[in-house]
Amino acid sequence: MRRKLTPFIAAGMGILLLILDSRTAIHGAQIGIELCIYTVIPSLFPFIVLTGILTPAICGTKSRILSPIGKLCGMPQGSEGIFISSILGGYPTGALSIHQAWKSGQLRSADARRMLAFCSNAGPAFIFGILGNKFSNAASLWLLWGIHIISAVLVAILIPKKDEQRGTIVSPPVPTLAQSVKNAVLSMGYICGWIVLFRVILAFCERWFLWLLPTSLQVILCGLLELANGCIGLDAVSSMGTRFTLCSAMLAFGGACIVMQTASVTGKLGLGLYLPGKLLQMVLSILLSYFTQWICFPTVEEAKIHPVFITMLLFFVGLFALLARKKKIRGSIPQLFGV
Repeated sequence: MRRKLTPFIAAGMGILLLILDSRTAIHGAQIGIELCIYTVIPSLFPFIVLTGILTPAICGTKSRILSPIGKLCGMPQGSEGIFISSILGGYPTGALSIHQAWKSGQLRSADARRMLAFCSNAGPAFIFGILGNKFSNAASLWLLWGIHIISAVLVAILIPKKDEQRGTIVSPPVPTLAQSVKNAVLSMGYICGWIVLFRVILAFCERWFLWLLPTSLQVILCGLLELANGCIGLDAVSSMGTRFTLCSAMLAFGGACIVMQTASVTGKLGLGLYLPGKLLQMVLSILLSYFTQWICFPTVEEAKIHPVFITMLLFFVGLFALLARKKKIRGSIPQLFGV
């Protein structure tokens, strides 16, 4: 009874909010649509189309260049291209590639769910496009991307495999350009739908209580909800060291909106170890940012983080690694939304 009553109450409250404060909802939806039209679709759609062709073409192909990556990350032989596409394509291209490989029978369920922990990442189009004017030093963007990739590899190393043997996948049929475009349009529909919905939620938060919080906390909460808006709000953080660390953490986790997008494109496969993987990657990214940001921000005062904070992060690294090993963390939150 409670399961039926909860969505009824949530939907009723949402409709009431839309009626009582329709201006805020419309304003948030307009911003979300503009974000999709001018930023998300131009940066993601071409990558999704091309990775839809590239991933099946690479999968099953034995390459001496990519083989070390597969061994290091514990991926089945021939699936290394999925990791490459996740780095280049951006959220949620990697998760979509994993789902396609699993659906075609190229990946076992256990391998696919494990790979979701580290094969879904922010791409260069997002990092160098949206974040291009957030840092005075252009090298910081390359450092952010490097930290992002290294933290994903570390997650793959920390999350154990079910067995010691690496499987092997065979080459699936490569879709035509028309099929890839059709699949990309469907995926973009899911992605943009979640972005608009979360931008409306964020608009209500900004109107009611978000302005009462400190600037850094506002940016963090925005980033936890929707990545693009969180990154855009980084201008409000004056300290470059803090801005760099917050940006690295938001890129690693992706935000709740990215979680829902990922759940939408993975379908029946589910999220697997996606959530513990992204949380672990966020912690690792914060640690790496703390120890490397002096390259771009040599002023110690700007880059200083309290030692207690570092101790807490180290604790969560061990905790998430332990929970992932025992498989006690499940990505079940999006089931509440029916995805």
